Amino acid sequence: MRAWLNRWRRALWRQLFFRMVFGEQDRNGRALAHTRIAPSTCIDHPQGLELADHVFIGQFNYLEASGGLRIGEGVQITNYVSILTHSSHRSIRLLGRHFTSHTGEMPGYVRAGVDIGAYSFIGPHSVIEAGSRIGKGVVVCSHSRVRGTVPDFAIVAGVPARPVGDVRVRDARLLAQHPDMAAHYAAWAGELPRAEPGHG
Repeated sequence: MRAWLNRWRRALWRQLFFRMVFGEQDRNGRALAHTRIAPSTCIDHPQGLELADHVFIGQFNYLEASGGLRIGEGVQITNYVSILTHSSHRSIRLLGRHFTSHTGEMPGYVRAGVDIGAYSFIGPHSVIEAGSRIGKGVVVCSHSRVRGTVPDFAIVAGVPARPVGDVRVRDARLLAQHPDMAAHYAAWAGELPRAEPGHG
């Protein structure tokens, strides 16, 4: 009996709290019919979030948008990702107990927007720091810490994240196997990848 009850409770919890449902709205109330955001994702300062359609945001993410966060079309944010548009760790050390009562400009405080380009993929347990600009078609490997600018189509990994490859190499191979997908790819990418010599 107890095992049946536990299975039932887990199934109910999954349906209520972990189920992914299509349909969101952007900050102007425009319908985003193909976007899914897991209910366990925390969006802090949602008024600063600029969201496109065809976006997937999985479970247990933290999106802090006080400095402005733009997530482009088709972006996939997996699970346990933190995206931050501010950082107070320097200010709190400088001000100590006066941090909460200080008026005026906060010394050392960082506030800068984050931009994630179309059809990029953010792997699990990654951190995107304030002021980062991630190009289109980027793959951020799991457990990466992104700071600064990531060029279009880069594969980045590490702490801090560094380029380790280019998605167009594999994309070219896939498109050679599925040439009927070329128009779809070019529609968002603006170009088709070229196969590297010897990798046709």
